[in-house]
Amino acid sequence: MSFELKRLLLSVNHTHSGPSLSCKTSISRVLNHFVSLSPSLHAGSIADEGELSTVCYRPEGLDRLVQQTKFSKKELQVLYRGFKNECPSGVVNEETFKNIYSQFFPQGDSSMYAHFLFEAFDTHNNGSVSFEDFVISLSIILRGSITDKLNWAFNLYDLNKDGCITREEMTDIMHSIYDMMGKYTYPSMKDSAPMDHVDSFFQKMDKNNDGVVTIEEFLETCQKDENIMQSMHMFDNVI
Repeated sequence: MSFELKRLLLSVNHTHSGPSLSCKTSISRVLNHFVSLSPSLHAGSIADEGELSTVCYRPEGLDRLVQQTKFSKKELQVLYRGFKNECPSGVVNEETFKNIYSQFFPQGDSSMYAHFLFEAFDTHNNGSVSFEDFVISLSIILRGSITDKLNWAFNLYDLNKDGCITREEMTDIMHSIYDMMGKYTYPSMKDSAPMDHVDSFFQKMDKNNDGVVTIEEFLETCQKDENIMQSMHMFDNVI
């Protein structure tokens, strides 16, 4: 595993060390995980033209991604180099994705959480994530509008992609997060904690009390919540 990828993944652990896992912070924590999957693109890490010229990527694909994302050509080349270092085949399958997460959350079981995140990236539902899939989602997470980011988060929570979040879906998400962090991370955690957060989520989001949260309810509630809005900007200057 490349140094940059390892360093960034390890840094994510610190964002999960506290005992709180409220619905307000769950969106920012999802974003935090996905930022960690990209190589660092701080100014000091951008390679010079000579080094970038060694990065193989078909020009027509690169030019298209410049149009489809908010990354420059240089940024895409650096991202592609890191992606190929981790995935020489050019695609990430779910098993590889789960293995990456398991290395950095040894205190718990990250497999289900990684499964949900993988499905959010696997936009073609073909069991693999290509470089194109990766950078298009990453562009939304890092540089998309507030609405784009919230739509992406909603899609993650909407496990069966039917346009609404059910209590069962949010329960699965919350259990997967707690399973990933492990009980020893939360010594005072009650067994009811995941369900408590599900209840809090629906009390806040389900405006008409019909048992599901629609995209309209989700957007309206999030956009009125100062903490969630602040979390949407936490990666604005990551790269």
